[in-house]
Amino acid sequence: MPKLLPEPPYKHGNPPLCGILVSNLGTPAAPTPDAVRKYLAEFLSDPRVVELPAALWKPILHGVVLRTRPASSAAKYAKIWLPEGSPLLVHTQRQAALLKGYLGERGCGRIPVEVGMRYGEPSIATALAALKAQGCDRILFLPLYPQYAASTTATAQDALFGAMAAYRNSPAIRTIRHFHDHPGYIGALAESVRAHWRQSGRPEKLVMSFHGLPKVSLMRGDPYHCECQKTARLLAEALGLEADQHVIAFQSLFGRQEWLKPYTAGVLESLARAGVGRVDVICPGFTADCLETLEEIGIEGKATFLAAGGKEYHQIPCLNERDDWIHALTDIALENLSGWLAPAPDSAGLAGQRERAIALGAAD
Repeated sequence: MPKLLPEPPYKHGNPPLCGILVSNLGTPAAPTPDAVRKYLAEFLSDPRVVELPAALWKPILHGVVLRTRPASSAAKYAKIWLPEGSPLLVHTQRQAALLKGYLGERGCGRIPVEVGMRYGEPSIATALAALKAQGCDRILFLPLYPQYAASTTATAQDALFGAMAAYRNSPAIRTIRHFHDHPGYIGALAESVRAHWRQSGRPEKLVMSFHGLPKVSLMRGDPYHCECQKTARLLAEALGLEADQHVIAFQSLFGRQEWLKPYTAGVLESLARAGVGRVDVICPGFTADCLETLEEIGIEGKATFLAAGGKEYHQIPCLNERDDWIHALTDIALENLSGWLAPAPDSAGLAGQRERAIALGAAD
């Protein structure tokens, strides 16, 4: 039997304490080839991310990908790196801090909130240890992926339950599967678009670009593609857009197999060649700006559109720390904490309920 980690000190009589573990994909520790290589090695070794037999994939990963990709990826990270660090980590930590504050404003001030990234640091295991050290015996796991996918939400859950295996006294766990159609999330997305349009005017076409997945994931039953479609439909309805005013696309292709279509780069090029002068691009599958939104969409996407004859290109920022989004995130958390925050009735209270029920006609 593996050696279990020591448990934090326990005191009898302590009331149950809920904690929230906010999770996101992860990031290299620095925009350098060595840091990116370490990050990619962990990320691309996940069998939920690359669904190929290990005997086939590992020689490719270690013999080709990790020898060639880190330098080019590091250069891309360097373009978008913030003074405080990786944009994804910075925004995720800010969101978690604001979530804790907003929960406090709603009378839930004793809910610790920790950040754990699926790959890199701070890890999910580190966040779990921090919550246990604070006495949390009920933990809400909140991956910041609006749409469920096996390669995002499910692998984050794998990491959480794997980390729990190191403890003798495991906390109760609730996991949030998705929030792709949550009214608060859709409302915050729509208002972010309206705010951009109030400042910069409206485009001829709104492109909703989601992270891509291999097409085979859809054929094997992954609901991600369907949830992206629903998010896009609800966002278009909230904005009052006609069918010809928006388009859905998928970005971040990797490898040679077919991915979910249409591809974002191809859509941008086709729109420009068709005479569309201005497009705005939003990424409703990301709650925080990161390499994919800032570099791939903000820089590469713009270059693709303009090179094909487009005239004006705008990238609408992710929700990041928008007030309406943090309010929505607080709603999502509280909805999933239902029943955990209110104290359970004691035995005397239950006895009183039984007596009142009998008095009202219940059978004894």
